[in-house]
Amino acid sequence: MRFPRFLLAALLALTALPALATGEIESLITPADRARLANYDATRAEALKEARAKGSAADIAVLDAAVGPAAKSFADFDMTGEWRCRTIKVGGFAELIAYGWFKCRVTDDGSGWTLQKLTGSQRTKGRFFTDSDTRLTYLGSGAVNDDPFPAYGTGPDSDQAGYAFRTGASSWRIELPAPRYESRLDILEFRR
Repeated sequence: MRFPRFLLAALLALTALPALATGEIESLITPADRARLANYDATRAEALKEARAKGSAADIAVLDAAVGPAAKSFADFDMTGEWRCRTIKVGGFAELIAYGWFKCRVTDDGSGWTLQKLTGSQRTKGRFFTDSDTRLTYLGSGAVNDDPFPAYGTGPDSDQAGYAFRTGASSWRIELPAPRYESRLDILEFRR
């Protein structure tokens, strides 16, 4: 039995859908950020080892609480809304610093979730892309104080890339490997 051409074309289009889901990020991500994410596991392991060796007991406890929970599915999880967020600088020049809580907001413009850190001197703004059921890829740009956010892809001084992990019913984190300044790994922790 032969398939009519339109049915064959429809089947081919349906099998191509997962590839299209990654197409947008592939057209956006810079070569430098692709390399950062390719080295994520090694960078993370190095940063955690260094931070645990040099950090204060209080900051190590904060770090372990942030990275300890296993990644959970993002299915049926609504990230939109207001969040408390804090940055944990891990390894490198910073060694280990856990900052206080600031304000962040996640919105959904119909094409996916976007994040903006609203307060604090170091801010971020960007989008999430599905990597797997338990991991999202974040592409954004950093700004200081009330400076405008450069567009993603402007350059290494502002471009940011990392992975987001859901850690609980009302908590998640983004891990940004090899950020431009101060640390080997930045962790942005979120709680309702």
